[in-house]
Amino acid sequence: MHQFSQIDVFASAITEGNPLAVVHDADDLDDELMAAFARWTNLAETTYLLPPTDPDADYRVRIFNTQRELPFAGHPTLGSARAWLEAGGTPRTPGEIVQECAAGLIRIRQDGERLAFAAPPLVRDGAVDDADLDRVVRGLGVDPSRVVDAAWADNGPGWVAVLLDSAETVLGLTPDQSLFGETNRVGVVGPHPEGSETALEIRAFTSSPGGEDPVTGSLNASIAQWLIGTGRAPSSYVAAQGTVIHRRGRIHVDRIGDDIWIGGETVVGITGTVSL
Repeated sequence: MHQFSQIDVFASAITEGNPLAVVHDADDLDDELMAAFARWTNLAETTYLLPPTDPDADYRVRIFNTQRELPFAGHPTLGSARAWLEAGGTPRTPGEIVQECAAGLIRIRQDGERLAFAAPPLVRDGAVDDADLDRVVRGLGVDPSRVVDAAWADNGPGWVAVLLDSAETVLGLTPDQSLFGETNRVGVVGPHPEGSETALEIRAFTSSPGGEDPVTGSLNASIAQWLIGTGRAPSSYVAAQGTVIHRRGRIHVDRIGDDIWIGGETVVGITGTVSL
């Protein structure tokens, strides 16, 4: 039997964010069982908490979606940290948790009830070639005149980011993800009018039918690095995600020194045990 948690991430109330399944003390589980249970939960990701192998880490996490293991993902990072804290975890450094994952060590800052992770370095950035961008734009079903810019913004999952002219255009998309081709993870961002509750509207699509992610930490991290780095976004802002699919995700972005922090509320929805 293993302790089990289900955490809603980037939301202040259950059902409004992106849910995550967490299995505690999972060092006795093999890869095949981890992958099978992740498929069974049918959530965007399932994580497994293990003892760290790096002396500077507080815990280690393995992250699985329904198809494969991921080196890093954002909402699983915050949700796993919340589950670890709720289970009695105490960080070595007060106010900062260090998570070990396949992408390396990820710092997580405690800011009251909110948790925030330091955006990891991009593994791929720069311009999207014309053929890839043409497929993405056709898949999004958007008038090319609405596209302001596009870039690789990949910190592990494989994101291509597309900046559109407005949040309204982002919210009106009805994509055909099958047209994305090998560019199978597309993040879209557009600005809200000045004075709105949130600065940006984000949507995240995959190539699977109906594949829209509710709230995506990794994508928001890479978009923040891109837009803040190019002067298109302020150093501190709040983004919305999940609006079209009836979620109310809120992502708090802050550049502090050389780091960009991606934060949000986390809500414990389910606790119990699981037989694995």
